[in-house]
Amino acid sequence: MALKATIYKADLNIADMDRNYYQEHALTIARHPSETDERVMIRLLAFALHADPALAFGKDLFDVEEPALWLKDLTGAIQTWIEVGQPDERRLLKAAGRAERVIVYSYSATSDIWFKGLASKIDRNRKISVVNIPAGTSAQLEKLAQRSMQLQCTIQDGQVWLTDGTETVMVEREVLMGQA
Repeated sequence: MALKATIYKADLNIADMDRNYYQEHALTIARHPSETDERVMIRLLAFALHADPALAFGKDLFDVEEPALWLKDLTGAIQTWIEVGQPDERRLLKAAGRAERVIVYSYSATSDIWFKGLASKIDRNRKISVVNIPAGTSAQLEKLAQRSMQLQCTIQDGQVWLTDGTETVMVEREVLMGQA
């Protein structure tokens, strides 16, 4: 018997003063059986950072041909392909061939080792950006994870805060390659 996804619901209020984007999103996130709450929250953070009415969660772990998130234009062309974790260079180069922009959000304590092994293989591709979320920050985000969430994300002058009304996490981002 195959394991089924766990459904998370998030009401995410975004105030992105850097992009003048102010919106509320009612999100449904399917958590793969092998996925952690930490990874779910990094996907949610990536959504908040790139929020757009057309941004959608991909099938990701359920279908290897799709990213964690993607933004398509009205013709179906992929504008932004967002990966979460530590994908290999073949996956990133393939994504860069399909999308105008590829962004990776890594969040593990081993991200620096992964990136050192990857950097020379993808450094010529200007479409790819790699952003690391420090392990301490992602662990704090994991504590916000619940099956039903009410979250507020504020972005101003490059700083990001995510709160559930009780706990607030200041999200640090380290751009390892490209731009966030």
